[in-house]
Amino acid sequence: MAEKDGGLVIVSSDVLPDIISKVLSAKQLKARGEVSTSAEACRTVGISRSAYYKYKDSVFKYEEQFANNIVSVYCVLRDEKGVLSSIITKLYELNTNILTINQNIPIDSVATVTISLRFDHEINTTATLKKELMALDGVVDVKIISGE
Repeated sequence: MAEKDGGLVIVSSDVLPDIISKVLSAKQLKARGEVSTSAEACRTVGISRSAYYKYKDSVFKYEEQFANNIVSVYCVLRDEKGVLSSIITKLYELNTNILTINQNIPIDSVATVTISLRFDHEINTTATLKKELMALDGVVDVKIISGE
């Protein structure tokens, strides 16, 4: 008898039992607030609560297109009203999804900001991202600290 090592594996959903896809759908409904309880999520996707609870902590959707498109950007900004807001607006215009923003307290009239974001590499490149942010008023420097 083989021992289970508890490691993670990536398996095509095409070969998994239907229950796994339904548990993932139920988790997504609940996470998005489309249903308020696990019982409601189970009814919506057509599974028992016992099946849901058996698998819910062990199955996760892997979205490769998102994992590969995460970039962290380090910015030095003048300590002026609206500079960070203009960056957020530009990131929206570039069709990015901001994951985190960490802004430090200004020192010597500049503040550093690290922003983690997800974007579509087919539309944008990190070079385009840097160029667009550097063109904004109040941006002193931009460095791509992770990503492509």
